[in-house]
Amino acid sequence: MNKRLLIKQILQELEHVHQGAVAAAQRAYDTATDEENEAENKYDTLGLEASYLAHGQSKRVAECEADLITFGKLKIVECLPNSLLSIGSLVNIEDEEGVQQFVFLSPVAGGLKIIFNQKEITIVTPSAPLGKALSANRLGDDIEVQTGKDKKVYQITAVY
Repeated sequence: MNKRLLIKQILQELEHVHQGAVAAAQRAYDTATDEENEAENKYDTLGLEASYLAHGQSKRVAECEADLITFGKLKIVECLPNSLLSIGSLVNIEDEEGVQQFVFLSPVAGGLKIIFNQKEITIVTPSAPLGKALSANRLGDDIEVQTGKDKKVYQITAVY
């Protein structure tokens, strides 16, 4: 797998998410400042609610910008079979039923999924249960992931 191309594609997806957040923030701002949304009485709160939404959307834009900056600084790491997994590692894991999953350890954008080389890759941060379990493990290691009441065991079958 070409990690340079993978990182480029993730950056493009983060840019797409950012553009969506900017558009949503602009729509919320337009709604909040529309003169038709001025309160007619003390129970008319549409303008106030729209301003809260606009504020929340502007915070989301800032988060997306921070994600882009942080991910843009990510250094490509070459994972050797004996090296410990860390930020920038692309990992293939397999659960007890034989279901395989590709995971990219990232400092940001946890939960984002992309298709790369006809494979779905899930972005996982070290603060997520799976990210914590993967960190500081190696190819061939078994890991346990506790999510709520469920516990799942995975084997690290490939690293890139």
